[in-house]
Amino acid sequence: MSRFQDEMKLVPRPAFAIAMCVWLAFFLLMTLLPFRVDPELRHWPLAGKLALSVLPGLPLFAMVLLVGYVYSDAKRRGMRYVLWTWLAALIPNAIGIILYFVLREPLLLTCTHCGAQVRTGFAFCPKCGGSLSQACPQCRRAVEPGWTHCVHCGASLGAA
Repeated sequence: MSRFQDEMKLVPRPAFAIAMCVWLAFFLLMTLLPFRVDPELRHWPLAGKLALSVLPGLPLFAMVLLVGYVYSDAKRRGMRYVLWTWLAALIPNAIGIILYFVLREPLLLTCTHCGAQVRTGFAFCPKCGGSLSQACPQCRRAVEPGWTHCVHCGASLGAA
């Protein structure tokens, strides 16, 4: 499976239903209204009439799906998902969605000892106290494998 398909599975089913209803309403509006207001549009070729009816609703369809994605993705990252969903939906011109993608936090990790969800960079699990990664022996902060000195306190990590 592709990454796109995996990410599309995050969008809740109600978001798909709402997006489809929004597109259908826009399709019906664009099918009925312009051809009654302007009689010249009745002489357009079928392809032009279909394009006028189908295409304008697609950006709204995509926006609703993106708001649904923001909801699910923020929830799995441990962020304030209701706040981000409202921001993504209400800030115009998709600026809320862009802000979400710029400011979103990394995915949560799973503690190997108790299964709790923990943020990236934690050296110990806040639920059970189990070690999640290597830690500095002096300041107990997380260090990466291969470091010879702690970046926080400067202690030597040779023995660790």
